[in-house]
Amino acid sequence: MNERTTTPVRDTSELNQLEERVRRLRTDFPILAREVRPGVPLVYLDTAATSLKPVRVIEALAEHYRQRSANVHRGIYAIAEEATAAYEAAREKVARFINARTPEEVVFTRGTTESINLVALSWGRANLRAGDEVIVSELEHHANLVPWQQICRQTGATLRHLRLTEDGELDLDHFRQLLSERTKMVAVSGGSNVLGTIPPLHEIVRLAHEAGALVLVDGAQSVPHRGCDVQALGCDFLAFSGHKMCGPEGIGVLYGRRELLEAMPPLYTGGEMVKKVSLTEARWNDVPWKFEAGTPPVAMAVALGTAIDYLSEIGFSFIEAHEAAITRYAYERLQEVPGLRIWGPPADRRGAVVSFSIDGLHPHDVAQFVDRFGVAVRAGHHCAQPLHELLGLRATTRASFYFYNLAEEVDRLVEALQETVRKLVRRL
Repeated sequence: MNERTTTPVRDTSELNQLEERVRRLRTDFPILAREVRPGVPLVYLDTAATSLKPVRVIEALAEHYRQRSANVHRGIYAIAEEATAAYEAAREKVARFINARTPEEVVFTRGTTESINLVALSWGRANLRAGDEVIVSELEHHANLVPWQQICRQTGATLRHLRLTEDGELDLDHFRQLLSERTKMVAVSGGSNVLGTIPPLHEIVRLAHEAGALVLVDGAQSVPHRGCDVQALGCDFLAFSGHKMCGPEGIGVLYGRRELLEAMPPLYTGGEMVKKVSLTEARWNDVPWKFEAGTPPVAMAVALGTAIDYLSEIGFSFIEAHEAAITRYAYERLQEVPGLRIWGPPADRRGAVVSFSIDGLHPHDVAQFVDRFGVAVRAGHHCAQPLHELLGLRATTRASFYFYNLAEEVDRLVEALQETVRKLVRRL
């Protein structure tokens, strides 16, 4: 167990400097000013589940509905044309953000889960056969595991599992052993939502391409924190969600290399995704619109574009520096809690996620107790049940951070956990 009886001496000068700006940024988030009960301010440590929303994004969403609440691509009246222009401008903004070659390589979806399902079901049905193989890692979120289980079962392909090392990182030697001419797809997370593991994506993409396989990156836990240059990375598909990067719920992105998207059949059919329809047949629209059947999430896309502007203004160099500093601080301070064990890589090799267990306490009880102190953390298997089973756990408690979190909030968490241990363990 990681356990300390004395408080270590820490150099928090870098974190203190960064937090001068953090305090200014926090004023952009109205929810951070509220109390969850009288006299108990909110300490939000659950960004891995969903991020908080700045005023600018909230207002962008409302402004769309106030001024141009019309459907896109269909109307020729003023507000419909304005809505269409705003929607497609958001697509262009996303394309620039991830450095896609063209906006047509950006498909709007409902979130990361739908984006991955779109690839697994559309590309998978068209390309996977018995004898083919798909590789996923043992740390994947269910959203990047279950769709591949299903499509492999439907097509007769085999699902292979990339092992983890003892400290929770991907075993690249095992990856090299798994790769073969049978490998058609490698689906891997850009960051673990449990262990904080940051996979070596450039090396994974290089090795997969040398074997002739495609690579899909689940960017739900990486794009909001480090961004992504899809051309520099060389991935074939990238999926991420708006709500984890200060944007609204209900909007996600699938990036795909244009030639791959053009060869894939649509997953959903109906209105807007067609060029011509008769009573007996239909001809599909061009990419990306052939994948966007029905009324798209117009307001959400516009607000996602605003969130991208906001994050770009802050700068990922600042976001990464602050997250690294506060994660190191949390990693050290949490070890002062008796009986607490942190799971995953060391602080200098993880993202802004710290999952832990406490001897004798169920994670749900821990999360519920610290909520008395206004501290919001997540408890459960975090949609990564196989990973928890691999660790010999049913669940963990997770604290996750973003650029709006302060060291004093980590202190509040530690104080709440210490009180939890004093009150709950004593009862056992």
